[in-house]
Amino acid sequence: MTAAVAPEKPELPRGPGTSKKNGAAGTASLRSVARNYVERVRGGELGALPAVLGLIVLCVFFAALRPVFLSELNFANLLTQGAGSIAIAMGLVFVLLLGEIDLSAGYASGVCAAVLAILLTDHGWPWYGAAGAAILTGTVIGLLLGVLVAKVGIPSFVVTLAAFLGFQGIVLMLLKEGTNISIRDQTILAVANNNLSPALGWVLLAVSVGAYAAIQLRQNRNRRRRGLATAPFTLLAVRIGGLAVLGAIAVHLLNQERSRNVIVDSLKGVPIVVPVIAVLLVAGTFLLQRTSFGLHIYAVGGNAEAARRAGINVAAIRISAFVICSSLAAVGGIIAASRGNSVDPNTGGSNVLLLAVGAAVIGGTSLFGGRGRVVDAVLGGILVAVIQNGMGLMGYSSGVKYAVTGSVLLVAAGVDALSRRRAVQR
Repeated sequence: MTAAVAPEKPELPRGPGTSKKNGAAGTASLRSVARNYVERVRGGELGALPAVLGLIVLCVFFAALRPVFLSELNFANLLTQGAGSIAIAMGLVFVLLLGEIDLSAGYASGVCAAVLAILLTDHGWPWYGAAGAAILTGTVIGLLLGVLVAKVGIPSFVVTLAAFLGFQGIVLMLLKEGTNISIRDQTILAVANNNLSPALGWVLLAVSVGAYAAIQLRQNRNRRRRGLATAPFTLLAVRIGGLAVLGAIAVHLLNQERSRNVIVDSLKGVPIVVPVIAVLLVAGTFLLQRTSFGLHIYAVGGNAEAARRAGINVAAIRISAFVICSSLAAVGGIIAASRGNSVDPNTGGSNVLLLAVGAAVIGGTSLFGGRGRVVDAVLGGILVAVIQNGMGLMGYSSGVKYAVTGSVLLVAAGVDALSRRRAVQR
């Protein structure tokens, strides 16, 4: 194991640009904040920077070659296309932070989706009961995998590879060797197929920006009270304003009419799956960066033995990470079932696991443990969706899409390895 790497929100420096009138450490200047960020990048802490730059380059590239890429309809398709994989990738971040892997997350989502479909269609359960049972199934799966890894001592690669094979069989048995189960519950179908009203989309944006601003200002105030360096107000304004501007552009585009035949059906508004992913992102980020559990995740991922000597229950942390991973895989399975309007033996199979792992790693989560954030899964998932969508618009075959996505994943893993080596050398 390598040395622990702190979460990507380090203490601001007490450099020459600080002032003494706002607490003992004062307010850091924009120059000192920028200098600190550049130093971290030079030291190998790239974070999500490669994913953000790659996303910008690819969007410009596909938009130049296929202007339809920037259409409102395609923008909405991008957000819904990768939602299931993003949910699974969010769970994988917790496992990857420990330096472990879960190869069964894809088919675990398939098992949970099958449970959902059987309870809804064959047994007439209400949507909330069936969805709750599906998520509980994921929790039990994660508990089993975590116990085998943390208590029995079987390597996670072996445990989850066995589960990968076993869950395929369980899906076949649940679906009676290949039966396709249609989902007719309108609430479940709405998750990946319906949209919020235009007005509700603006309300959601206002609430999100307001909550983000309140959190940023409160965090700054608390740091000032403790005598720690605080971010300059200009930087806070840029963060809050940037979120507001990007969100307003997105909501405006999604509120445009996307239907090709308005007389038959109107299609406008923010897809419902977007706030679903947003809630998971906020919850996961809070858990990792604002709780002792999150600190313990990073500590165990950085150096498990040092964490154990510090009094952290390493086994419990590992089990919890697998529970979270499989539970979010269940959410991904529900989204996939909603998007496909049915569940079949391929649900959770094919390239689902590969895209989910790729999303987490491409977004900036390290395969070596100790470094990553939940937002990495979102950024990586959008990047993978852009690759798949853009190349589809250009008419490339599935083989080319897989080859390009695999190459991007290899580059991301290589950048991660090189950045960690550079960090160690410094």
